[in-house]
Amino acid sequence: MTRPHATPATPEAGTPGTRATADAPGAEAADGSAPAAGTAALTQPAELRRRLTERLDAAARAWLDQALDEAATHPGAHGPISVWELRLAEAGRCCGPAHADAARVLILHAARADAEALTRVYHQGTADERRAVLHALPHLATGPDALPLVEDALRTNDTRLVAAALGPYGARHLDAHAWRHAVLKCLFTGVDLDHVADLARRARGDGELARMLGDYAEERSAAGRPVPDDLRRALALTEPATATPPHGTDDPHGKES
Repeated sequence: MTRPHATPATPEAGTPGTRATADAPGAEAADGSAPAAGTAALTQPAELRRRLTERLDAAARAWLDQALDEAATHPGAHGPISVWELRLAEAGRCCGPAHADAARVLILHAARADAEALTRVYHQGTADERRAVLHALPHLATGPDALPLVEDALRTNDTRLVAAALGPYGARHLDAHAWRHAVLKCLFTGVDLDHVADLARRARGDGELARMLGDYAEERSAAGRPVPDDLRRALALTEPATATPPHGTDDPHGKES
């Protein structure tokens, strides 16, 4: 937690240019595969703790319980650094890489970290700790004060930071221009659009996003490169919503023929 800049992503965080993958405990997919990335941002802390506790061994559970108690009891700074901030750095070793994001989100929540604390942790932490801060934003930040952290993550080439930045908090607070370019960045870097929270609602009827996606598709086609399925899917989502005739009628005014 004493580093002034993020270190290169570790295997726990993924590496720049690689596809974002699952990073927190949650409900498994229907096919039994790992849960989608960003589960820690989408799951309420009490449920997240229950799921995480089920997957940890006794030693890891004891460490987590102590870390959460410390964070809840001493949320403010005591000395140069809060004890709970030190626990963030230990989470990968004590809970395992697969569960570190969830543990860090729970610690941040227990400490009731405000925008100032989240910003400090983000800028002093590793890429793994930065990603946990982004996942914690929906649980801790109600206004736009933490938006600079999302914007910073979107400027990186770490695909897991980009994916985490586009969770529920980013969906609420990114303006239309920044959000459209974030969607394009996902397509450029191979981040699955399933990571983009509220994609369908924000894309619906967005003519400017449709233009940008269409231009990108044309560029790829002209270069002899395939158009990604995600790009086609996003382009389809930009179509305006259309009213559906009432069931059992063909007449647009709802009268049966």
